Amino acid sequence: MILLSRRSQLAIAAVVDVALHARPSPVAAKALAARHHLPPRHLETLLQALVKAGILKGVRGPRGGYELARERRRITAGEIVRAAMAEGIEEAVAPTPESRLVEDIIQPLVERAGQRFLAELDALSVDDLCRQASEQAVFGGVTAGADFTI
Repeated sequence: MILLSRRSQLAIAAVVDVALHARPSPVAAKALAARHHLPPRHLETLLQALVKAGILKGVRGPRGGYELARERRRITAGEIVRAAMAEGIEEAVAPTPESRLVEDIIQPLVERAGQRFLAELDALSVDDLCRQASEQAVFGGVTAGADFTI
């Protein structure tokens, strides 16, 4: 059973990747796409949605790219998922059945479960995910840079 769409999973992965690689310079969309084996233009709309949500910051210019807009401990996985879901269509959606069972029982159940799931994701910060990625050496020997508060 898949609880998160591919777009939402990719959004979390992109933010964690940026958090791990954006020191000393921003992460280029091309480099990000290469690490995740995706065409760069596939990521661009997702990255822009994350910028619009205030999760990432776009840096223009020849050495431009993306960096976190806030400290990674202040960004949650739930916030990233909400930003990814807010922008565009997740997957092709089948027509909703016209049924009292669906409307009165099943849909409220699914909404409550979704709210609980997002609450769990809200308890996970990007910093938590970066620590796990570093411990498991997901990107080889890349270590997470310090996260300074100014």
